Amino acid sequence: MSDRKRSTALALAAALAGSAVLLAAPAAHATVVDVAYDCKTPIGDKSAVSPIDIKAVQEGDGYKLTMSFQKGVSSSPIELGKGAMSPSAVIVVGGAEQATVPVSGPPNPEAAPADTPIKITDLSGTYTPKKSGKVTFTAGVLTIKAMGTTTTCTPGNSPGPALELDVTAPGGSAPPPAGGSDTLPQTGPTDSALALGTLGATVLLSGAAGVLWLTRRGGRARP
Repeated sequence: MSDRKRSTALALAAALAGSAVLLAAPAAHATVVDVAYDCKTPIGDKSAVSPIDIKAVQEGDGYKLTMSFQKGVSSSPIELGKGAMSPSAVIVVGGAEQATVPVSGPPNPEAAPADTPIKITDLSGTYTPKKSGKVTFTAGVLTIKAMGTTTTCTPGNSPGPALELDVTAPGGSAPPPAGGSDTLPQTGPTDSALALGTLGATVLLSGAAGVLWLTRRGGRARP
């Protein structure tokens, strides 16, 4: 490969690499948090620990939140038939604004045996920010309704946030991306990162085009 062709290839590679780096600007940081629930049940107080994670996907002006339980919480002295239990919870929002987001999920898809920790289905809800900036999402009170009874489980260990997210309120400007955090597959880059990535790719590709033009012109100038 000639030096001129090698220079052109390197310029194009730099353009694409610059665009990829800018588009990959981190938007969120998530972690699995152990939540120690203290439950008030119809048959007395119970306790259980479940690792919980919270994910977010932007949808229009808001964000769809999904709260997942990796272990069962509480139990029933009798078997709960399929569809007998309905779970719901609250996600506590902190940081740029203070709020709560109600989330709920489908009834149990399978029967839950007696005296066995009940597996909670994924709970989801929509959060629409009123302020732009970094917010946190923390597991709040869990409510389980089954066979005419209600069990209320409250986090007793002051769990930390399971998700940190840079959000933009409807009509507001996007916050700058936070450095050094992980990127969630479910949460895309912010609008500012997309615009910056496009600009970087345009500038670098323009430079590559200039290299090609100069190379061709130089070739024609030869006798």
